[in-house]
Amino acid sequence: MSPRTIPGRRSSGTRVVALGGGHGLAASLAALRRITDDITAVVTVADDGGSSGRLREEFGTPPPGDLRMALAALCGDDTWGRTWERVIQHRFGGSGDLAGHSLGNLLITALWEETGDIVTGLDWVGALLEAQGRVLPCATVPLTIEAEVRGHDPAHPERVDTVRGQVEVASTAGEVLALRVDPPDAHACPEAVLAIAEADAIVLGPGSWFTSVITHLAIPELADAVLQSPARRIVVLNLDPQVGETTHFEPHTYLDVLRRYVPTVDAVIADRRHVEDPDLLESACRAMGAQLLLTDVAHAGRKMAGQHDPQRLAVAFGTVLADPRANEAT
Repeated sequence: MSPRTIPGRRSSGTRVVALGGGHGLAASLAALRRITDDITAVVTVADDGGSSGRLREEFGTPPPGDLRMALAALCGDDTWGRTWERVIQHRFGGSGDLAGHSLGNLLITALWEETGDIVTGLDWVGALLEAQGRVLPCATVPLTIEAEVRGHDPAHPERVDTVRGQVEVASTAGEVLALRVDPPDAHACPEAVLAIAEADAIVLGPGSWFTSVITHLAIPELADAVLQSPARRIVVLNLDPQVGETTHFEPHTYLDVLRRYVPTVDAVIADRRHVEDPDLLESACRAMGAQLLLTDVAHAGRKMAGQHDPQRLAVAFGTVLADPRANEAT
C-alpha cells in the first residue's frame, strides 16, 4: 500500500521523509505537519526497554514504542486528533500484567496480529487516528544495536568494549566509536526505501544521535537510499548533549559523526542560544556542503526548556524548504 492509497488520506505539497525515533522524531513531525501534508516517518525499531521491550520479547515483533510516538505526533489539532493522541499515549498503572504498558503499544501489536503485516498494521492505526502522515519502520524485524565503545567501563578508560542493546548504548559513559545492527543482513522496509527515493526532503534529527539517528544509516539499504535520493538532506541538531552516549558533544560533533555515514547534506538547523561557537559549527557545515540556519527553535519558557518548539521549528523548516541556501534567521 503506498502513502497515497491509505484510506481517507489525501496528499499534496512537499514530500518529506523524517528519520529518527523517540521524542526527537516526534518534535520534527509535530513541526513538519504544520507545513506539509505529505510526511513519512521512518522509525527505529531497536528499543529493548520498558513496554516496547516486553512486547518485543513476547511476540517477536519490532518494538512499537517509537512508532507509537511518531503516530501521536502526527495526530491533528482538532478534537479527534487531540483525544486519540492522549489515548494512545496512555500508560497503565498498577502492578499487574498491564502495568507500564502503553495502550498505543498494545493497539499496534494487536493490529500486527490481526493483519499479519507490519506495514499494513501501522497503516490501519494511522487511518484510525487520522494521522497527518505515514509511519513506517526502518526494518520489519526487530533490530539490536551493537556499539564499539571506548571507556564503557570507567575502571578501564582506554579499553574498547562491545556494548549490546539500545538501553546499554544510550546510557554508556564511554565514547561510541562505531555502531552496527544485528542481524547484520536485515533488510530495510521496502516502503521506507521507496519513500526516500521519492522524497523532496529528508530530515535527520534531532534525537539520540547513535540509537535513534545513526541506527538508520547502519542499515546498508537505507543508507544507500539516503545517499542516492535527489532530496534535500536537512539536519536538525540537538539542543543539549544527552547524558550517556553524547555527554560531551558540542554542536559540531553531531556533524562529525554523521559525516562518517552521510558525507554531504544541504542544510543544518540549530538553535542560536545553544551554540557557543558559531564559527566552529559553520566550519563543520561547510565541510559537508551545508548551509547553516542559526535561529530560535527551542521553547522559550522554563516549563519546556530543552525541547524544540514545533511552531518555531516549522518556521525553520519552511525557510530551508523554500530557500535551501538561506542562512539567516527569519
